[in-house]
Amino acid sequence: MKRKTMTDKILVLGIDGLDPSLTKKYMDQGLLPNIKKLAERGAQREDLVMLGAHPTITPPIWTTLATGAYPMTHGITCFFNQSHENLDEIVYALDSRKCKAEQLWNVFAEEGKKTLVWHWPGSSWPPTSDNPNLSVVDGRQPAAVNNGVGSEDGDKMIVASSDFTAVKYKPSVALTAGAGCVLDIDEEPTAEEESSNFRVKQASGKNVKNYVTCAEDGEQAVLGNVAFDIGNSPITEPKGWNAAPKNAKEFTILTSGGLLRRPALILQDDKGEYTSIAIYKSKKEEQPLLTLQNGEFVANWVDEIKKEDRTYVGARHIRALEIAPDGTKVKLWMSGSRDIENDAFWHPKSLHTAIVENVGNVPACGIVGGGDPLLVEKALLPAWDAYCKWQSDSLRYLMDHEKYEVIFSHLHNVDNIGHQIWHYAKNRKEWANLDESVYQGFIERVYTQTDEYVGEFLEYLDKDWTILIVSDHGLITEENEPPILGEFIGVSVPVMRDLGFTVMKKDENGKELKEIDWEKTRAVAVRGNHIWINLKGRNATGIVDPDEKYMLEVEIISALYNYRDPHTGRRTISLALRNKDAAIIGMGGPECGDIIFFLEEGFNRLHGDALSTQKGYFDTSVSPIFIAAGKGIKENFTTDRVIRSVDFTPTIAVLGGVRMPAQCEGAPVYQILEEEF
Repeated sequence: MKRKTMTDKILVLGIDGLDPSLTKKYMDQGLLPNIKKLAERGAQREDLVMLGAHPTITPPIWTTLATGAYPMTHGITCFFNQSHENLDEIVYALDSRKCKAEQLWNVFAEEGKKTLVWHWPGSSWPPTSDNPNLSVVDGRQPAAVNNGVGSEDGDKMIVASSDFTAVKYKPSVALTAGAGCVLDIDEEPTAEEESSNFRVKQASGKNVKNYVTCAEDGEQAVLGNVAFDIGNSPITEPKGWNAAPKNAKEFTILTSGGLLRRPALILQDDKGEYTSIAIYKSKKEEQPLLTLQNGEFVANWVDEIKKEDRTYVGARHIRALEIAPDGTKVKLWMSGSRDIENDAFWHPKSLHTAIVENVGNVPACGIVGGGDPLLVEKALLPAWDAYCKWQSDSLRYLMDHEKYEVIFSHLHNVDNIGHQIWHYAKNRKEWANLDESVYQGFIERVYTQTDEYVGEFLEYLDKDWTILIVSDHGLITEENEPPILGEFIGVSVPVMRDLGFTVMKKDENGKELKEIDWEKTRAVAVRGNHIWINLKGRNATGIVDPDEKYMLEVEIISALYNYRDPHTGRRTISLALRNKDAAIIGMGGPECGDIIFFLEEGFNRLHGDALSTQKGYFDTSVSPIFIAAGKGIKENFTTDRVIRSVDFTPTIAVLGGVRMPAQCEGAPVYQILEEEF
């Protein structure tokens, strides 16, 4: 029997990391007028909470939201899945071919609905249906459209000074939180430093082997202080120019890993102060490629980028952070550059052409800032302002002109910025030079940015669209230093080593190596929530007899519950379950570890290691959000019903009058629907 359609047009505004606790707080303070209007015209719980699935991390939960199935069923069980060959290797999970459950957008497409999946991470790319009604844009990584395939040149700081004597370039400089921007390049990174870079490993496309042995190896260091390139240049009198203005000074801008040089001039204003810079393709040109005033932000500046033996045309943001009035110093920030012609992750490719011609080139997102408040304010947040506007304009164009009827969209501004700044919203000794109130202000700014994005779509409520806001999880501001356990980017060593289950090899001097001694290791903690027994017959390195597995699990779970934080003396594990028992929270099965665990509230990182009900400092929480409004939804209505992540898909299916996806495990939130169900 075909269901009755409650609405013909559905827009899902998926916002990664959006927290119902902060959203309600800021709504009540009058800071989020657009989200408040949407809520008043629709239905949700009073607290805006959706009971999240586990683990509380991007790929598995967006896959749950697309399929209505728990991770145990759809098979995406962390940011990375476990290698089936080696216990200390992980496999990139943002790949639809790893998903074992049917996605709802395929159902809509087969029912004749023109359906768009816009950058939905974890289960959308490559497209899993060849139905001509289905369009898919990216989704291969969570940050931004084309971030993984069109990003040919990373963020950089260009610092010129009259004190410098040579042009230098250093890639991948990571800054200490609160130290401010480094100015002078001292030495190039060593081969060992380059080979240990987690992002380089991840981008390789191969299985990742990464050992987290200290805080500097962990997620917070890797994602919280994103490295960028530094280019230094002397400021000198102009030489060899065809048309250098009077009293101008010159310096050099290096991009493309140092392969491309752009000459630049520092220019005086009418008062004789240096207030702008002009960037040229060469000194022979009479007209600059770009002129920047001091403090000016320019979005999507187009210039060449070089990579190995190829030359691309790329778009990047650029800002003049500082121009000394006497012309003795210049500081520029440049975002990563996007190859403007790259349509590799667009299906059909005509979509890319339509967006570029009618909206604009795919912009870079913000991935720099973290521990430098100046860069957060002047670079990170404005870059995301530009990206949010481009995305809302793109979706509006497709709604108005390409006549899509069902849209599943994803925006990553909250989560991306959160990984860089949320932990600084609480003063801790690790970043004593930073002011938590400044970062709390930045968090508020991220939420008002998101509200502006939502506001771009409110008019569609009056055009018979049904609009839903949903997230995968919220973001926690950490209260205490987390134990090195549950790091999603690899093998967490210290706690399992201290408890005697993981043994590391040592050199001839007794120094611990980043290499597991498999002949002595009984279990390892790999990825966010998983512990694997080194089992004979299953694992090539196995030493534990299958008959001993049960009692070893008892020993490990007991040890985890008894483990105490060395600084506070508090228990750090809130829940530990055997694989078979984890089925009660939607985990377990062959893609999950022998033991599933979660950190205790107060010791969580940003997200990924927490139960979905846990809270953090500054009114933060890891719960996801749910708000629905428009045709088919009750107006100005709240429900006491517990709304789960798996309920989202069947609710959308009922609204759209289509069948449930084959593996759907949730139930429609019928209490919020206009018609009895």
